[in-house]
Amino acid sequence: MRTAKQLSVSLVNKPGRLASMLNALAKKKVKFLALCVMDSGNRGTVRFIPDNLEAACQVLQEMNVPFEQSDVLVVEVAAQPGAFRRVCERLAAEHLNIDYAYCSFGGEMGTKSGGLAVIRVNDLAKAQKVLSDNGQAARRRAQLPVVKRPRTSKRALMSLED
Repeated sequence: MRTAKQLSVSLVNKPGRLASMLNALAKKKVKFLALCVMDSGNRGTVRFIPDNLEAACQVLQEMNVPFEQSDVLVVEVAAQPGAFRRVCERLAAEHLNIDYAYCSFGGEMGTKSGGLAVIRVNDLAKAQKVLSDNGQAARRRAQLPVVKRPRTSKRALMSLED
């Protein structure tokens, strides 16, 4: 799990607008770790994580396309049923809200484990801690009661047998 810079762009929902933006990014050899396009009436929202943030920002500025930059979590998701659900449950258990999420599967920047989930949360630092391996181990330790057995010497055991 790591964080990444995501760009969000609002485009007029007309044929060719998205293709034009993607073409301009491709000319600058900008690749995507993940990309999501959502319709919201007469505008569409494009969210993506570029491999080259500076080049992507430059392209959008040259096109006079306003954009927002935000930090998101990029979490490896296992290729098994319920894997993303478990990530969501861990965040919910710590009262972390998911503003939005989308997934990316396969490709050269993907993972062998199945895919990547891009997650925008209300508290990025806390979410990183919750989803880290150390955070998971600490929760497991907190849930398990520690039971210590009293040490008994051989002499004490022998006296109990008498």
